[in-house]
Amino acid sequence: MKVTVENKKGLNKDIKVFIDKKTINTYMDEKYEEIKGTVNLKGFRPGKVPKEVLKRQFGQAIFNEVLDKVLKESSSKALQENSIKPAGQPKLDLKTYGEDKDLEYIISVTELPKVELKSVENIKFDEYSVKIDSKETDKRIKEIGKSQNNFKDVDPNIKSVEGNLVVFDYKATIDGKEFSGGESKNTQLILGKDLFIKGFDKQLIGVKKDDEKIVEAILPENYPQKEFVNKKAKFVCKVIAVRKSTEVKIDDDFAKNLGAKDLNDLKKLVSKQINDEYKNSLDRLAKNQILKELESYKVDEIPENLIEEEIKVLSQGMTEEDTKKSRKNFEDVAKKRIKVGLILNEFGEQNKIKVTEQEVQAEVQKQLKMMPGQEKVVMDFYQKNPSALASLRGTVYEEKIIDLIKTKAKANKKEISKDEAEKILKESQKSEHNHTHEHSDDKKKPKAKTIPTKSQVKSRTTTSRKSTAKVKKVSKK
Repeated sequence: MKVTVENKKGLNKDIKVFIDKKTINTYMDEKYEEIKGTVNLKGFRPGKVPKEVLKRQFGQAIFNEVLDKVLKESSSKALQENSIKPAGQPKLDLKTYGEDKDLEYIISVTELPKVELKSVENIKFDEYSVKIDSKETDKRIKEIGKSQNNFKDVDPNIKSVEGNLVVFDYKATIDGKEFSGGESKNTQLILGKDLFIKGFDKQLIGVKKDDEKIVEAILPENYPQKEFVNKKAKFVCKVIAVRKSTEVKIDDDFAKNLGAKDLNDLKKLVSKQINDEYKNSLDRLAKNQILKELESYKVDEIPENLIEEEIKVLSQGMTEEDTKKSRKNFEDVAKKRIKVGLILNEFGEQNKIKVTEQEVQAEVQKQLKMMPGQEKVVMDFYQKNPSALASLRGTVYEEKIIDLIKTKAKANKKEISKDEAEKILKESQKSEHNHTHEHSDDKKKPKAKTIPTKSQVKSRTTTSRKSTAKVKKVSKK
């Protein structure tokens, strides 16, 4: 294989690859030998089909397979041996090819720019720890207690009021006829919340234990049996119990019910939970500080194709006209994101940072916890969208890089109160909001650079090196 690299404008390169016909024929012969033992043709014993016969029957299909293999292997080797890292997918232009012919083609590629990776030890960021006082912890525990509904039966002669829990069985009919789903046992409703059928629970106000109450209601649009939607149903309700909400006693038993050892242990756990809530938000500010400092690092040139890809991401959902109006702003944001992404990627590669499958799955589990009740939907989404999973992998990769930078950079450690934390976060949100309105003439311009880079840059730069080059055009000679 002969390879010649021709520098074009900027980061663009043409890589000319020549492979003589002898090499191609060797690949062809190997393939004919491979299939000889598997082909059954009338008039020939298994494994004894002559090469010429195989060539007539399968020659074109075998050549296409060989060509695909040779292009993959040779293009990857040509890029590797010349230390060329593509920014995006390379394009192949076949000049000459065919059985018993030399193979000549050109790889057109935009190279990733050189990144000046300075030491990160001079990067400064704020590392906060939030001191949570006992009053705040007690307040949160009381809120938890209020959310733990503790209902006790009232006297059988006392009528139900709003806020009570009513337990009842019911049978329902439409036009005097029973219907599917029209019967239930031990149904529980908190009166006044209107969480069952609209207007249903109001009709149970005033009932006592053992009462029988007829409730009429219109079946909703989301009723499972579509033929009964918007039909008036009559519910015969047999009241089993009326219960009143009572204040939960905050003690060791309460704590144990929540999984703590005792009340003191619960206070420690709740205090840590509150601290973590603030820490996660403050950590994002620290990340933004780091990313902002990385913008000062030198990158020779931002590839135009990556800029265009990023602009497409930024302009999603916008009209062509609005995109044109916002073009300059989009370009500025895109360049900053890509630049920082390239720097992060270079840092990750130099420090041999890898993302394991276990880490990706752990991130998926985080996503599942954020959407309770929709776990199956989320899992199906990632299973059916490899690009979404790749993006998630990119997010994990980026976070691992940031975490490593933090260990090497200069952390300005501060212990602050909850009120101070809220003030810092509020000011940060205000700053981001103001940034979004720097160009007030266009409300649809990209949001503030809360994070000036996306993991997409990582995936665009690294996966492109691994992916098969795309054949741009074929001009057989």
